[in-house]
Amino acid sequence: MSITLSILYLIATVTFVVGLKMLGHPETAKKGNLTSAIGMGVAIVGTILLAEKEVPTIIYILIGSAIAVGGIIGWIIAIKVEMTKMPELVSLFNGFGGASALLIGIVEFNKNIGVDSSEKASISIIATIIAAIIIGSITFTGSLVAWAKLNGSMNDIRFPKYNLINNILFIGLVAFATYIAVLNTDSAILMYGLLAASLVYGFLFVVPIGGADMPVVISLLNSLTGIAAAITGILYNNMVMLVGGILVGSAGLILTFAMCKAMNRSLASVIFGAFGGADVAAGSGSTVGGTVKKTSASDSAVLLNYSDNVVIVPGYGLAVAQAQHVIHELEELLTSKGVNVKYAIHPVAGRMPGHMNVLLAESNVDYDKLVEMDDINPSFPNTDVVLVVGANDVVNPAAHNDPSSPIYGMPILDVENAKHIIVNKRSMKPGYAGIENELFFNQKTNMLFGDAKDALTELVSELKNM
Repeated sequence: MSITLSILYLIATVTFVVGLKMLGHPETAKKGNLTSAIGMGVAIVGTILLAEKEVPTIIYILIGSAIAVGGIIGWIIAIKVEMTKMPELVSLFNGFGGASALLIGIVEFNKNIGVDSSEKASISIIATIIAAIIIGSITFTGSLVAWAKLNGSMNDIRFPKYNLINNILFIGLVAFATYIAVLNTDSAILMYGLLAASLVYGFLFVVPIGGADMPVVISLLNSLTGIAAAITGILYNNMVMLVGGILVGSAGLILTFAMCKAMNRSLASVIFGAFGGADVAAGSGSTVGGTVKKTSASDSAVLLNYSDNVVIVPGYGLAVAQAQHVIHELEELLTSKGVNVKYAIHPVAGRMPGHMNVLLAESNVDYDKLVEMDDINPSFPNTDVVLVVGANDVVNPAAHNDPSSPIYGMPILDVENAKHIIVNKRSMKPGYAGIENELFFNQKTNMLFGDAKDALTELVSELKNM
């Protein structure tokens, strides 16, 4: 590797680390994303132009064409994608990353082990190639299943004894991979058999997991994509791929465990449990009942207008209705009337980590108004009104009150402690966990039914007339 290329890789690596650090805060996240993207661009251009081997012109043409086509497609997607579709897009991109790793694994198998190899590779190289094929395949099909489930084209599927089937298949994969590595075989049949088994396992791994656990699964698959990228970096002795993959993999794992903690669930219970699926929806926990009090936009506006402290709790329903701009208008209107307004952000609100933060940032909500769960919970007793928009399980008191509930022990936003509660939902339909919400029957709760955008627009109109 030339000294110039080494310097470019070092610059790219530094931009990855700096960019990742900047992504940790909403105010610098956009700049951090741009910084990392520039670093990746430097690494790509350096790799192409400073290749040590002589590369035919046609290869440069093909590479340039692929970059141009991919860049145009990516730009169009970025411009057109809706915030509600962002989790699906992340899953799809994870799948593409896994597909790249498995394709590289196949190419390197033929080059180092199979028909195209001039001499047998070491067992470490073989193990690395096999790992790329397995992890890439699992990430590919698993991410596609997650994408299909998020856009509603696939439901949770639980085969009889699915945990036993998955565990046996996983053990079989490990044994099969070990056999190929130790045997040092050049059999394409065995390699493609391993590929097929890995693809099947990726499907079976994700398909039974319930909707409530999907944010954790997305984060885990993102981590696996990083690990796959790191493995390809090892295969090509490419430090920038290795470092980039390690950063993505480790960040994804940290986020995965953080989200598991926010849901009071272990990673094993997410993978092997049934939270948010048909089993729960069939009826777990105590029966919730009582009187539901309906309210109108006019009455809600009066309550908000004469409040001193208001907390808004955004949820996935806000994203579905594309009501982030209206809720920002409501916040600004209340602020102009002397009301102190904050947003309470639960770690797993929405369908992906940070979903609500990104959604509200799109409507230029002041970052200082976004308050995390642990910081906002002590202030609820002094809050005059909590406005819950499209959130469900993250405000369900059953997490504290009902030991038989599947969400018992999960940290939630303690909105039940506020003086008044307004909940905007389309209907009384349960959230991802598939259970009734005790909050809806609380004597302090008023239900404002309807589409979030329509309800908030009417609420703003009523406030303006006061």
